[in-house]
Parts: sequence; C-alpha cells; structure tokens
Amino acid sequence: MFDFAIIGGGIAGTSAAARLSHLGGVILLESEASLAYHASGRSAALFERNYGKPPVIALNMASLEYHRDANGGVLSPRGLMLVGSAELEDRYTADLTRMSLTPITVEEARSFIPILDPSVVDRAAYDAEAWDIDTDRLVQNFAKETRANGGEVRTKSEVTAIRRTPSGWALTLKDGTEIEARNLVNAAGAWVDVVAEMAGIAPLGFTPLRRSMARLPAPAGLDVSSWPMVFGPGEDWYAKPDAGALIVSPGEEDPSTPHDAFADDMVLAEGLARYEEFVTEPVTRLLANWAGLRTFSPDRNLVLGPSPHDAHFIWCAGQGGYGFQSAPAASQLLADLIAGKQPDLDAETVSALDPRRFERQ
Repeated sequence: MFDFAIIGGGIAGTSAAARLSHLGGVILLESEASLAYHASGRSAALFERNYGKPPVIALNMASLEYHRDANGGVLSPRGLMLVGSAELEDRYTADLTRMSLTPITVEEARSFIPILDPSVVDRAAYDAEAWDIDTDRLVQNFAKETRANGGEVRTKSEVTAIRRTPSGWALTLKDGTEIEARNLVNAAGAWVDVVAEMAGIAPLGFTPLRRSMARLPAPAGLDVSSWPMVFGPGEDWYAKPDAGALIVSPGEEDPSTPHDAFADDMVLAEGLARYEEFVTEPVTRLLANWAGLRTFSPDRNLVLGPSPHDAHFIWCAGQGGYGFQSAPAASQLLADLIAGKQPDLDAETVSALDPRRFERQ
C-alpha cells in the first residue's frame, strides 16, 4: 500500500509527488502517455511575480528562489511589456496598477519590439523581472526527485473507479490494475471535480476555461528571440517569442468541459485581429494552433490541503494560469499541511488556499 496516490501528472501532480515523496511512499498516476500533456504542456511558461490574486502572488514570491536555483534553475531572461492606446486607456491603467509595471516611452517600447505601431500605441510599461520557465525541465526535475525517493511515476494509467476502504483508498485503473493508498491527492487539472465525485467527495465547482494559441512565423523575418512577452490592454491578446517564432493568444476564458482542448477558429481570428491593431506587420499565415484549459476554483485561488469531509482526500487543484510559477511554494505548502508542519507562508495566504474556505461561505 502506498502512502499517497496522486491523480494527475501535470505540474500540480508532479510537484506534489516530489514533495510528498519525502513523507512516504508515492505513486503518481497520469492517464496520458507522457507527463504534462494537457494544460501544463500548453502553457505560455512565464514567471511574473505580480501575476494573479494576492494569494497567488504570495506563492509566486515564495517560489522564485526554487525556480532560480534548484537543480541549476529553470529561468531565463524574458521581460514583460504592456502596451496601450487612448481608446483603451481604462483597461491599460488597471493592468498597469495590478501588475506593478514601470511606464516607459513608446520609443523605448519600439526598441524592444520594433513592429509596434506608433500610430496606435501611445503608452507602454515594462518589467525586466519576468522570466521564461523551462517547463519540461521543471516537470522532469520533480519526477526525478519522486523516483529518487522511491516513488513511482506511471503514465497510461487512467483511473476509472475510486473506492473508500477502511485503510484508505482503492483505485481501479483502465487496465484492471488496483492501487491502494492511505491518502488520495486530487491533482487532476480540469478533471478535479470528476475525480472528487468518483471518490464520493462533493465537487467544489471548478471551471475549466479554454485559452487558444497560434504560432506565427517571426514577423518580417526579424529575430524575435530577445523580445519581451507583450500584453494588450485588458489581456485581450498577448504575444511571446517561442523557438524563433511568435505565439499569440486571444487571452480568452471560455467555459468548457474537461477534454483534450483545441482552438476555436473564430475566437483565434478575433484575437489575432486585436493583436494586428497594435503592430505594423499583418498575420499572413499560421504555423500551428492549439488550446489548453486553465481550471479555476470559484474564487480563482488555488485549493490546497485535505478536504474538510475526509482528511485523507487532499486537494491540489485550481492552478488556473499560475501552475508553473507557483508550483514550488504550492507543493511545499501542501506537504507542510500534511506533515503538520508550520508553513513558511503567512496565515492569511494559507487560509485563502484552504479547501475549508468554501464551507465558511
């Protein structure tokens, strides 16, 4: 019998497995053929410490040192820019305040991204303290740590049934294998409420939200490798260099069901049109497109810790768009709570992430 069975092999599950492998025997179960296949494998992969609600920002801050230093670090310089126009002044100002960015001139902005249209962009802000995250390396580092501590990482292991037992949980896999564990960790991303219902635990009302992406050839054949990530006002589009190309997203949050998501052509076209309004180079072709599901709890904060209805059912859910940047601190908090150790995070943040907050409402 394992001490912890973790359902979900994205960044939430792999980071939780690594931390919990120091507390007991762990098995990580991923239904797909590889780890980080769904939302985690389709992330924009940026570390921006001021991105998210206050509890998320606290997790980001607490994760920076790990991202920077652990196993040689997973960060590389990128930078973050916000651009605006007179027409969308209110949205721009709200983003500027929320993300604590420093205003720069339009000329400075165009020195970073020369395709910005000066007839439209009349304001900009920048933060150099934003970094690319090597997401694959981070996931594999956590998986390696799990294995080094004797844990198991299994792909192609879809859980089809969950049964409560006197000693814990019995999980039935699609191939008929049965796994027993004292504790069940629900890190199933868009499927977390589905897993909860399978286990007889009331779902919390998580909502998967689709976000589409398009990969474009580098505009005008320019070298985009040093360009910062750039957001339009209200985050109704963003663009980021990626492997010599440019990825552009409409930034949509369309409610969805848990599934292998794909881009909506009309939403993608509308988002690319919004991006084109701010640049001098039109979009002439796409190299690829895809979508991912960013799953949020009702209050858009992560849910970390044991269920108030069963202490052996543990939530690690609601990472939304913050999973990678918050993973080191979120997984450490989860382990501290299970071990009965005083978390390093402040009490207000811990309370804001506690599953019991939904009972208090």
